[in-house]
Amino acid sequence: MNEFFNSLLFMLNEMSPYILLGFLVAGLLQAFVRPAMMTRHLAGTGWKSVLKAAAFGVPLPLCSCGVLPAAVALRRGGASRAASSSFLIATPQTGVDSIAATYAMLGPAFAVVRPVAALTTALAGGCLVGRDEAKNADTKADCSGSCPAPAAGDEPRQSFWHKLGMALRYGFFDMVQSIGGWLVIGLLIAAIITVAVPDNFFVQFKDYTLITMLAVVIVAVPMYVCATGSIPIAMSLMLKGLSPGTALVMLMAGPAANFASITVIAREMGRRAAAIYLGAIVAGAILFGLLIDMVLPASWFALPGGAHACGHGEAFSWFSTACSAILVVLLIIAIASGKLHKHSHNITTDTMEYKIKGMNCQHCRASVEKGIAALEGVKSVTVDLASGIARVEGTATREEIASCVRALGFDME
Repeated sequence: MNEFFNSLLFMLNEMSPYILLGFLVAGLLQAFVRPAMMTRHLAGTGWKSVLKAAAFGVPLPLCSCGVLPAAVALRRGGASRAASSSFLIATPQTGVDSIAATYAMLGPAFAVVRPVAALTTALAGGCLVGRDEAKNADTKADCSGSCPAPAAGDEPRQSFWHKLGMALRYGFFDMVQSIGGWLVIGLLIAAIITVAVPDNFFVQFKDYTLITMLAVVIVAVPMYVCATGSIPIAMSLMLKGLSPGTALVMLMAGPAANFASITVIAREMGRRAAAIYLGAIVAGAILFGLLIDMVLPASWFALPGGAHACGHGEAFSWFSTACSAILVVLLIIAIASGKLHKHSHNITTDTMEYKIKGMNCQHCRASVEKGIAALEGVKSVTVDLASGIARVEGTATREEIASCVRALGFDME
């Protein structure tokens, strides 16, 4: 048990300073970068719009479900299926928080290769969707206009200090609520692997690299784990003997795809786009994994020295310990606020409740809340992620609200 807690504390202390920095940058991106600025560049089906979408998505700290409403909003705002697919592939694989944490836990080579792999697979997948889109004209109707605000991303004129406050709230509250649970799960799984799996367990598979990678894909695709939460799992697998390339397969395939994402993409952009989306992620992960194992120097991907001391009672610096304490406090506050939020709404006589299906994280909740709030006649709206209930006060009709929710990529009962 002591070894388990030592391993858990080591990984938490190594990651926490970089995760906090990533949360801050994520908040700044959310508050100061408007989606409308990007949408006008993403209408084409050629490689330029695909590359722009991928480059825009790489630093964004959105998980594979949180990216869905953002991508649908881009699509409804005029982005092509090619650009939207590229955004969907690139965004969940990485982000400013996970890049920083990857550097801390796995070293600089992984921190460089990971976003490059995300960008490359997104470019390839987006271009393939673009070729199919050019051959088959898209007849799918755009949003009827009842839900304009999410696509535009416009906020009424706000001061710098107001946006800074929004950035801090988003980064250190909404982001913590969104990925905090999955980060904890990833840390726990990694600590269990470190303690429970014998050190030489995976050595017997070292001569079967491709088969091992395929096995990791089979496990990783249905697994729901965020880009940051996948890092300690990948590190613990490497410590037990798996190759760096196989660890990269986990880092790419785990965060980028899950069955819910594939279902929504198939509905919004067609089955062919969904098949290309999944194929690009799997093929890209395996190809880059093989590139690491067979072409690039192994010394580049050696784990940082501290990683090998994981679980052996190493001393912690005061700075990393303080960052870990701050992160734990933020997690507790976010969880407590989320529970209190469920019981804080007093429903008035003109407030109606609607059941929203398909929301999986705080990004989804915020997107639905913002979209419904933009409808004419809506006075206030609150969305509870746990129950999926949207409480709407105002004169907007059920049909208008349902149309808006479906335009964002979700369903309403």
